[in-house]
Amino acid sequence: MIKTVLNNQQRQAWAWSINGCNFLKLLLFTILISSCNTMPKQDIQGLMSPEKLEFSTTINPRGNTWVVNNLGENESMITKEGVQNWKNIDNELRTYFKTDAIGKLNLGLHIKVPEGISKIKVSVGDQSKEIAVSNTNFENIPVGVFTISKPGYHYIQLEGIEKTGAIVADIKEVLVGGPAVNAEITHVKEDFYWGRRGPSVHLSYSTPENTDILWFYNEITVPENEDVIGSYYMANGFGQGYFGMQVNSKTERRVLFSVWSPFETQDPNEIPDDQKIILLGKGKGVTTGEFGNEGSGGQSYKVLDWKAGITYKFLLKGEPSENNSTDFTAYFYDPEVKEWHLIASFRRPHTSTYLTRPHSFLENFETEMGFVSRQAEYSNQWVSDTKGNWHELTQAKFTADATARKGSREDYAGGAYDNKFYMRNCGFFSDKTDMDTFHSRKSNGIAPKIDFSALEKPKMSADK
Repeated sequence: MIKTVLNNQQRQAWAWSINGCNFLKLLLFTILISSCNTMPKQDIQGLMSPEKLEFSTTINPRGNTWVVNNLGENESMITKEGVQNWKNIDNELRTYFKTDAIGKLNLGLHIKVPEGISKIKVSVGDQSKEIAVSNTNFENIPVGVFTISKPGYHYIQLEGIEKTGAIVADIKEVLVGGPAVNAEITHVKEDFYWGRRGPSVHLSYSTPENTDILWFYNEITVPENEDVIGSYYMANGFGQGYFGMQVNSKTERRVLFSVWSPFETQDPNEIPDDQKIILLGKGKGVTTGEFGNEGSGGQSYKVLDWKAGITYKFLLKGEPSENNSTDFTAYFYDPEVKEWHLIASFRRPHTSTYLTRPHSFLENFETEMGFVSRQAEYSNQWVSDTKGNWHELTQAKFTADATARKGSREDYAGGAYDNKFYMRNCGFFSDKTDMDTFHSRKSNGIAPKIDFSALEKPKMSADK
């Protein structure tokens, strides 16, 4: 059924009919409205549906749509059923997708309005159309034809203009078709939680062969405006854990160090006593405990208001210990106080090793921030062997996680420029870096100057 909304002229006719008690005029107006509902497909005042469009692909809002100007409403509005509870007419919704082709894009919505009538503005790039929706059951409502002029990521933006009911609209699917999407189209089709978080990216550093690594040193600089909430800029990753810094909220930032238990589980309560991570000591102001859901083990963090544009230093030690165990100890250098701070020292049972697989990664852990890009620079990587010799790490392999490898998201990049490595993810940018590629930075040639004897020794009596 073709949907209509009263335009200004029709509203005036209605008022004239009622106020003048002119039954004949009212009858003629009713006939006019009825004829509109049975007219051939055409556009009346821009509010009638366009001619029928063909759609070849459906995009699920659950994994691809964000409320971009009111982040707090993402959790309540973007549900397993699509867009629901859209009450605020000022909200701006964006649905992201990537095309390999250009040309015409047919666009529609599988949509309903629970009550009343809503008028919605739909935009792709600088092209906009308006639709009026009044159907109370889900229907495929054509929006119109848009033009995609270049391949890459694009978004469909929805904005409410008017509504007469409590809800602007419920949207179960975004419908696309036409030459622009006849080739490859990329969007999140499954694993919506991970798809909304976006792809994680990694740099695995090449190390000298046949060398026992006792210390791993790295530096991170987060450029200004790249310190996005939900970001973990991990500096010193190793075979059994990770060490870096996070943006946890608008008011809190942390330096985080964790070690996995050798017992594989997502629930730390399931770890047998003989496979639990043992805390050997922690620094002043450091909180310790257990973690789960991404493996399980021991965790430590220090709340610290680190800042974008400043370079921070990370130092990690790993060495075999008693009873087939390994001790891992993490230090963080704050340039504002010009001191190394002990974060924590953990003992991992059933493990006897020096440091292995030195790497860094960048991830987003907040689903509502998956549409925002973030970047970090990783510089001056060194390892020290058991004989006290420093080795500079100037080559790294760039990889990404399962979300990237299955093709759900392609907004990932990494590599090297000058004497730094970098990584970037999320934000639906189009210039991705090929996975499993090697990148080299220029050598700095000057090893870190660290007085290891002056570093704080782990002790259980450290202040909380």
